[in-house]
Amino acid sequence: MKEIRKGMLLVLSGPSGAGKGTLAGMLISHDPSFRFSVSATTRAPRPGEVQDVHYHFMDDAAFDRLVEEGAFLEYATVHGNRYGTLRSEVEQILAAGENVLLDIDVQGARQVMAGGVDVVSVFVVPPSFAELRARLEGRGTETPEAIETRLGNARAEVAEMSRYEYTLVNYAPPERSFECLRTIVEAEKMANSRCTVVLDD
Repeated sequence: MKEIRKGMLLVLSGPSGAGKGTLAGMLISHDPSFRFSVSATTRAPRPGEVQDVHYHFMDDAAFDRLVEEGAFLEYATVHGNRYGTLRSEVEQILAAGENVLLDIDVQGARQVMAGGVDVVSVFVVPPSFAELRARLEGRGTETPEAIETRLGNARAEVAEMSRYEYTLVNYAPPERSFECLRTIVEAEKMANSRCTVVLDD
């Protein structure tokens, strides 16, 4: 028997504080078949960040050219800087039979899902808005005004939940939710669109 596999494009979205970054990191750590794609950005490198390892750093003119060429699978402006996922990089990883994980906001996810690519989409939510508030406040990095802004954004983002194939409630601690994510991933790996089984004679 032989299995011929195509790579999976997995999109994780959810409100700030829902824990999608934690789940994404756990998946990358536990499943070596997954890779993050390296995003392009117009922001300046932070100390320790390496060009083409952490990000593809570029100026606005270069980013504009890539937009005009249709080179991005998705792109968005966040806090005054632009970020984008290069279509060629994702396609290269998938063609090699590896899986790509995108941890992106609903704006970017909407672009990916409308782009005609085969995507598995998972929306991560907290058990309640009260829990989300507690998580944001527990970070200790946000002003009260910023927390209210993020909570307002969260309500708008949750309204997008039905666009996704799966909704994953992320309880604390996240191990229980991670097992649910792994179940989704393992099932999707075996989908006929990604896995062809050839039986021996």
